[in-house]
Amino acid sequence: MLKNYNDNSFINEDLDEKAFNELLKNVELLNTELLKNHRIDKALYDKYDVKRGLRDSNGKGVLTGLTEVSDVFGTYVSDGKTFQAEGKLYYQGYDVSELIGTYGENRYCFEMIIYLLLFGKLPSDEELSLFLSVMWQMQNLENRFIRDVIMKASNPNIMNALQRCVLTLYTYDSDPDDISEENVLRQSLVLINKLPLIAVYSYMAYCHFRKDRTLLIRNPEDGHSMAENILLMLRPDGKYTDLEARVLSIALILHAEHGGGNNSTFTTHVVTSSGTDTYSSIAASIGSLKGPRHGGANLKVMNMFKDMKEHVSDYKDDSKIEEYLLKILNKEAFDRSGLIYGMGHAVYTLSDPREVILKDFAKKLAEEKGLSEEFQFYNKVEEIAKRLIMEKHKVNKNICANVDFYSGFVYTMLGIPEELFTPIFAIARTPGWCAHRLEELMNGNKIIRPAYKYVGEHTSI
Repeated sequence: MLKNYNDNSFINEDLDEKAFNELLKNVELLNTELLKNHRIDKALYDKYDVKRGLRDSNGKGVLTGLTEVSDVFGTYVSDGKTFQAEGKLYYQGYDVSELIGTYGENRYCFEMIIYLLLFGKLPSDEELSLFLSVMWQMQNLENRFIRDVIMKASNPNIMNALQRCVLTLYTYDSDPDDISEENVLRQSLVLINKLPLIAVYSYMAYCHFRKDRTLLIRNPEDGHSMAENILLMLRPDGKYTDLEARVLSIALILHAEHGGGNNSTFTTHVVTSSGTDTYSSIAASIGSLKGPRHGGANLKVMNMFKDMKEHVSDYKDDSKIEEYLLKILNKEAFDRSGLIYGMGHAVYTLSDPREVILKDFAKKLAEEKGLSEEFQFYNKVEEIAKRLIMEKHKVNKNICANVDFYSGFVYTMLGIPEELFTPIFAIARTPGWCAHRLEELMNGNKIIRPAYKYVGEHTSI
């Protein structure tokens, strides 16, 4: 803990060595006091039947609201018994697998999904054309915003930059606190279309000011899809293949929405229910997504595979892979958490439909990139990990890979830097957050306020 105070700009720089050491000593005493007085007996959670993390004892989420935006399906109930099922994800009632199968070849397939999430129906050709024209008109940032907000405060965590920039957009809005449906829709479209620019420009600023690289600011182009413009803005030559753009579009679709109960979307509902502005609501959701237990999971998968390659002598040998994965499960390898990242899901049992779809596109992209052996390595780890986790924990519930397992691999093949892995997730999820915000404003009439049971003592002075 104390090491965090070394070279800290929040500490008075004029402190001499004696005073600084005294500060560290006093902070250590405060840390001890904190740890001593804030531990709650875990048995009390069972005693009072507290739904930790708003989940039942079986891990299923406690029902806290109603939504029409999306549905997540991984089990079914028959004769009072719960059975495992192939995973299904629905956007406004449409099976995502069918949506991608039908519209995945369309250049603007992600934009069609944005329309579906916001308006509850698929657009006609005329409606899509109108919608695209609105989006292209909004995908710009003022030069002073780029200069004063993005460039002057660069940092390596682009999620932090997204939050800061979203909050600052409040000051550029002529009517930021109007929470009428019409105004929130306008603000939603502004955020959906400006977030890709903010993410890419923030990364470029970080590379320029922190890594001494050439500053590259490439403007998005009208007529391009959002996926195409992200690749165009990121690459020095602005070039990409049709498959690359299509795979990124599919990845954006698969991350666009995942029910009202996921952590960041529930954050959207909670913050929106207080009556606050759109920028505060979306900034809060970005803060939620930033966490490694949520949006940062694919980066954990990538780092796990890097570590695996360093410690597995022959990753074509199944026994060597199994040996390493067992070390992970026994907390002897990687981050010693005992977790094989990218495996398992709170809802899905037999399969995560997003992983199934993304895996297929990962294979196609790997073939185009000459990385089929790398793909096979991921596939082997997935199959071996499923078996080992079930054997280790002696669970009856099937373990499936989730969407994070292949998304980092896909982003790497697309040349997307690791610093942008989670921001890409945020770009994709913003339409879903905005749809839920509108739904909460139009249907909710109470501030969300779950209860906490007080288990401390009442003390007299």
